[in-house]
Amino acid sequence: MVVSTVILQAAPSLSETPIPFKVGFTTTKRIGTAVVRTRVRRRLRAVVREVFPTLAKNNVEYVLIGRNNTVSCPYKTLKADIKWALKKANTMIENGIYQSPPQTKKD
Repeated sequence: MVVSTVILQAAPSLSETPIPFKVGFTTTKRIGTAVVRTRVRRRLRAVVREVFPTLAKNNVEYVLIGRNNTVSCPYKTLKADIKWALKKANTMIENGIYQSPPQTKKD
């Protein structure tokens, strides 16, 4: 899900045992210097701590990708964008639009 402040990728986990959700963060050099990239990751982690425990699904792995305006947008806007993207991604997973590739059996 692409919104103005962040990109959210989600996929069902390939683990056979039930696991809680997992979250990864990505920031590229295009965003800015190391200080800016670190600030973006801190802001994303803060929103994840607030939003994900109630809205994220178990057995799903999420990746949040910071964008250029993630560092400068108001916190409420960032939080609202991530909530919207998370709800949309969860709906797509429930409807079978996001699917994990089939696992190959190892001999």
